[in-house]
Amino acid sequence: MPPMLPTTRPSPVTRILAAANAVILGKSTQTRLALCCLLAKGHLLIEDLPGVGKTTLAHTLARVLGFKFSRIQFTSDMLPADILGVSIFDRESSHFQFLPGPVFSQVLLADEINRATPKTQCALLEAMEEGQVTTEGETRPLPEPFFVIATQNPSTQIGTFPLPESQLDRFLLRIELGYPDHDAERALLESGGRREQLPTLATCLGPGDFAAMQKEVAAVYSSPALLDYLQSLVEATRQDVRLVHGLSPRAALSLLAVARAWAFSDGRQMVLPEDVQAVLPAVARHRLRLVSGGYAGNEDIAALIRSLPLA
Repeated sequence: MPPMLPTTRPSPVTRILAAANAVILGKSTQTRLALCCLLAKGHLLIEDLPGVGKTTLAHTLARVLGFKFSRIQFTSDMLPADILGVSIFDRESSHFQFLPGPVFSQVLLADEINRATPKTQCALLEAMEEGQVTTEGETRPLPEPFFVIATQNPSTQIGTFPLPESQLDRFLLRIELGYPDHDAERALLESGGRREQLPTLATCLGPGDFAAMQKEVAAVYSSPALLDYLQSLVEATRQDVRLVHGLSPRAALSLLAVARAWAFSDGRQMVLPEDVQAVLPAVARHRLRLVSGGYAGNEDIAALIRSLPLA
């Protein structure tokens, strides 16, 4: 029998967020969103200016969760084989031997992904959607869990290629870090930065703990009334004349999954409308393109939420 009222219990993610926030200063909301993305079995896109901590956040999450980590620096001359791997001829065995690329890890940091051409960017499509890669006619499974954390520079910067919409839609969330506040930046200046702490970070989970947490997230209760509210938000995007198109059914499922993770991170076993509102901008902005050009911003999402007041 599902619970009729929200219940509060200690959240198992508290120590993870505490460890991450000790490195990523003043960005607790973004860090929580990033963790919720992984708990919801999604991939994360971090877009912002160089030097605000995008790469450090990816390193930190992989470290505290105890995942195998690899990093690719995307460049304009990179080829798909640089990501997926390549077969070489072994003279001793007279056979081709496959050398796995960096995609064969649990957390893949795709650094500055939009500095590679669309052909190279699309090499990740199968990996992100199916958890496998197909090369030279053979399909190879990726480790479990498998997450892509990609960083992206603003499209106005020189040498960037826009991500295809099919690639953008593979990312469950898109977040921005922004400049640190005064106190966080002062702490950075006084300590000389926090990246040197990464090697000393301890893993916060034991084997199998993260998979168990993901199962708990998937079991967080969403009432019929909550689903009505979520559907109303999704349908409103499809009827908004300012948008080229609304949110897809996959986006609606993504919104519910992240809302469950957000509630779980707050120690609750039931999704509230406030959970949906909290994660909606990160789920929707990179999926909603404006007729006037560009993608929806925070104010557009805020207006959408205001247009559907809670009873």
